[in-house]
Amino acid sequence: MDFQLVLQFRGDSLDDFDVMVALEEELMEELGDSADVDGHDVGSGETNIFIFASDPTGTFDRAKPVLARTQRLQAVTAVHGRLRGRLARLARHGPVA
Repeated sequence: MDFQLVLQFRGDSLDDFDVMVALEEELMEELGDSADVDGHDVGSGETNIFIFASDPTGTFDRAKPVLARTQRLQAVTAVHGRLRGRLARLARHGPVA
């Protein structure tokens, strides 16, 4: 998987840790083997969920039903970058909050 997709939320939109973990679990189930949900971080007023993928745009498209069902689609900013040892060359996809 050559890309990292990052789903970003403002800090107060996923302020409940259990909600964030449940969202990660739903994303893992929805994406299956097509992508690797790699964890999250919280800080600086935002929450990030990290996903390794070969097709970040397609992965985001497959994540949209989960985000819509959990009422997070309008709150997410999705960015991706090609992996070369670290995240680089970010491009935005989806709604920008």
